[in-house]
Amino acid sequence: MNDVLFPEFIKNASKTIGLEYPKFFKMDNLSKLAFLGAEAILKDNIDLENENDIALVFANKSSSLDTDVKYQDSISDTENYFPSPAVFVYTLPNICVGEISIKHQLKTENAFFVFDDFKPDFMSNYASYLLESGKTEKVLCGWVEYYKNEYKAFVYLVEKLGTIAHDKQNIQTLYNK
Repeated sequence: MNDVLFPEFIKNASKTIGLEYPKFFKMDNLSKLAFLGAEAILKDNIDLENENDIALVFANKSSSLDTDVKYQDSISDTENYFPSPAVFVYTLPNICVGEISIKHQLKTENAFFVFDDFKPDFMSNYASYLLESGKTEKVLCGWVEYYKNEYKAFVYLVEKLGTIAHDKQNIQTLYNK
């Protein structure tokens, strides 16, 4: 279990990075986690005056299960049947990369994968393919997991000429820190 409850963590993290985005507080928890991870990196790497060629490749273990359960609860109670469109919109994990794309006006490749555990070899290979094929200039990669107040975010930016090698070993080392 995390030492800091998610609401406290997300509030402090958003203040620390100086986030000013009113739509943020309407997002589900998975999207908040991915969004803040991306914001921490992209806020100094984005020029909204120009097109930014940054692809997004994210993954996790539980998909959007935390939000799916909340939505199912809202439609299972026949006495208080009130399915919320505001919750339903977040019942797909790729919505969080959509939120990042909207905020930063990214019109590039994006994908969200679901794996049993973090796959540094997959992230390395997929990002390398995007860069080497010329589909993008940079790739924002991330593992963002949120389920039952358990959370982890690991987000990093890859370029062709980065400062450290983007390989399985380096990614796993950083992920484990």
